[in-house]
Amino acid sequence: MTATVFLAGATGAIGTPLIRLFLQRDYRIVAMTRSAARAEALRGERVTPVVADALIADDVRRAIADAKPDVIVHQLTDLPRGLDPAQMDEAVKRNANIRTVGTANLVDAAVRAGVTHIVAQSIAWAYRAGAEPHGEDDPLDTDATGMRAVSVGGVIALENAVLRAPAIRGCVLRYGQIYGPGTGSDDASGKTMPVHVEAAAWAALLAVEKRADGVFNIAETNPHVKSEKAHRELGWSADARV
Repeated sequence: MTATVFLAGATGAIGTPLIRLFLQRDYRIVAMTRSAARAEALRGERVTPVVADALIADDVRRAIADAKPDVIVHQLTDLPRGLDPAQMDEAVKRNANIRTVGTANLVDAAVRAGVTHIVAQSIAWAYRAGAEPHGEDDPLDTDATGMRAVSVGGVIALENAVLRAPAIRGCVLRYGQIYGPGTGSDDASGKTMPVHVEAAAWAALLAVEKRADGVFNIAETNPHVKSEKAHRELGWSADARV
């Protein structure tokens, strides 16, 4: 029987190659986006687009109840293409809101619909200052101030919602700084903990197929975070491409 994936954030930088990977593995995909135009562009033999706003709980509940998915993959963000510095202060606030409210809506809808596995996108640069490279058990930066506190607060809300939900097998992927097609960065230049966008997509696919739970750093080898757990438990490689 073909498994169904509910992909929230289907037209984002990671969602785009992830759809290709799921199709290669014969999954059925229900692809959620806020844009009707993007929804029609997604439509295919095994891709069913649904237009819904992650910030509207009733929309999310209805979409997930109708889809009856085996797993939810959360790749929602609200960031400007290319991370335009002029837009980032407001974007950080919107992104934290998506992580807080949007994630809560997805988890609530999952629990109501009886979905038992969620894989969610987080970030690998929210750790508290301390000995490096950071592993997944190191504490997050709960003492952050200013805009970093806004961003880290959204991350903490997302991770708590996914990892502590009743009857949910929750998996959090702490991605490094993505680069590659659709990200606004052609290469890893200037990134302290890089990860290619297609390798990031592979991590999500592997987390789905392994029914993974817990937290995984997903980044190329660097001095700041270590990804050995993902290599060991997921079979992930930073060289993976779609």
